Amino acid sequence: MLPPQRIAITGASGLIGTALAGHLKSEGHTVQRLVRRKALAPDEISWDPQSGTVDLDALEGVNAVIHLAGAGVGDHRWTSKYRAQILNSRLLGTTTIAHAVAKVKPQTFISASAIGYYGETGNRAVIESDRPGDDFLAAVCREWEGAADLAGDVRTLKIRTGLVLDPTGGALGRMLPLFRFGLGGKLGSGRQWWSWITLHDHIRAVCHLLESKIEGPVNLTSPNPVTNQEFTSALARALHRPALLPAPAFALKLALGGFSTEILGSKRVIPQALSEDGFTFDYPHVISALAELVE
Repeated sequence: MLPPQRIAITGASGLIGTALAGHLKSEGHTVQRLVRRKALAPDEISWDPQSGTVDLDALEGVNAVIHLAGAGVGDHRWTSKYRAQILNSRLLGTTTIAHAVAKVKPQTFISASAIGYYGETGNRAVIESDRPGDDFLAAVCREWEGAADLAGDVRTLKIRTGLVLDPTGGALGRMLPLFRFGLGGKLGSGRQWWSWITLHDHIRAVCHLLESKIEGPVNLTSPNPVTNQEFTSALARALHRPALLPAPAFALKLALGGFSTEILGSKRVIPQALSEDGFTFDYPHVISALAELVE
């Protein structure tokens, strides 16, 4: 187990950040949350991505910085304005925090990224060394990860996160009410690959990386991606409900706009770096993961 450390987190109020901060505190670490206003509590550090400023005095002496902040890709329709917000929130935030990391020099800098880096992979399995895709989110991820490199010689990890499963939020939180009423089904053809990880294993993986010596990109996904048909069938089975109402691709495109490409697209991502570093998943298979999550 990692000895008690002082760890700063951006995006600490999000689904992952809230769970991570709580877990780190339970393990005896001191967590400091970066907030975009004047710090009002001892566990807060003020920063402003728009102006590129961080309270460096307050950040001095941290052992690690974990950067999770960024506009949600599924929160709004992808208008040209919101596309710019998705990109700018990541570039400005990551540039700001990476410059601060380069100055205060913690032992570790963990910066969020996403499996959107790989673009459309079809049935092809990809690992960290594979080339990036050429769609909008792939371009965002390339620039996002490039900004993290501004941390200089600090050990930097770029965590390419897949679909995070937790009943309290994210995609699973949105799907559960429909499936509980028997209104769920495959999305589009159902043949597209979904690369997923439970929130529980995501938090465990981040803590593993804090202790690790590796650096660079790390896929945070289960070693067993599944097709959307397999995922939705497993969710229906866990809830003891039918999954008879598929959502056709055209309806998803009308309802979700550009974000529909992420629902209908295929990303078959393998966590090679994590596995080679000795990390073991508590929930490597989607059937047992979903059965546990819907309890």
